[in-house]
Amino acid sequence: MISEMSETTENSLAKLRIAPEKKARRTSGPVVVIVLVVGVLVVGLAVFALTRSADRKPIATHASAATAATAATTLVPAPPPKPGESVLTVSGYIIPRERIEISPRFMGTVKWIGVKKGDDVKKGDVMVLLEDDEYRARVMEMEGRLALAEANLTNAEINLKRQIELSKNDVESVRSLDDAQRARDAAVAEMKIARGQLALAQTYLDWCTIHAPITGTILEKLVDPNELVVPQSFGGTRGPSTALVSLADLNDLQVEIDLNEADTPKVHMKQRCRVSPEAYTGKKYDGYVAEIAPEANRSKGTLQVKVQVENPDRFLTPELTARVDFFAD
Repeated sequence: MISEMSETTENSLAKLRIAPEKKARRTSGPVVVIVLVVGVLVVGLAVFALTRSADRKPIATHASAATAATAATTLVPAPPPKPGESVLTVSGYIIPRERIEISPRFMGTVKWIGVKKGDDVKKGDVMVLLEDDEYRARVMEMEGRLALAEANLTNAEINLKRQIELSKNDVESVRSLDDAQRARDAAVAEMKIARGQLALAQTYLDWCTIHAPITGTILEKLVDPNELVVPQSFGGTRGPSTALVSLADLNDLQVEIDLNEADTPKVHMKQRCRVSPEAYTGKKYDGYVAEIAPEANRSKGTLQVKVQVENPDRFLTPELTARVDFFAD
């Protein structure tokens, strides 16, 4: 019975033992896996290196081709523009050639203003009246002084003639004759002074009536009756203005352009142009370069150019945008 138990125990232990071939297979398993992983990594790095090398070669070839094409383009000169062909198109603003701001010559009060925005006026028309009571009184005062000076001059001349006759008969001394001549000369000087004062007073009185200096259109009415005005104006839109009215001749218009400095070689004086207002695309006007500024604007990098519009009409409104085509000669 003991022998049977020993056999049974040995059989159980035999089942629990690991076969030698299985032990060898398990021992070699991790080594094989490590070798396989290393091989995969090596192959992957080789493929990555080859791919990067292939990617770099086409880029270098493309850059070389682009450089060669640029060099070839630079060497070939552009054909010159044909006569009458547009060489440049730029946008600008329509402006009057002359915009006049009318200010009073002295501080005063507006008595009457007879124009409003948009009115057409002719040269010499009365537009504004300033209060002139003070200056009328001054004129009357100066007229009285002139009359007094004329009376004194007449009396001095009569006295001088009398002294001349008496000196011939030796009745009066030479000294009396000299005094008479001096009095006559003083009377002449007083009369000139009186005439000058009268002219000055009359000038101020005339300045109370403000006339239109040109034939044109009222662009702005800047005052109303009973307002106090002073003689200070910076003109147009360049700063504060105490002007009475502003006007311009709308039959004398230009297009003001800020030309990029790179385009200045394409523009010259008297160059023919075509003006097209943005508001009326079907309208075309002939023009020419009338003014090129003598200096550029450093901050903008531009040069101001003005194009004179030939035969403008009511469709060209100041301060609107217009496109200008510059033509080759």
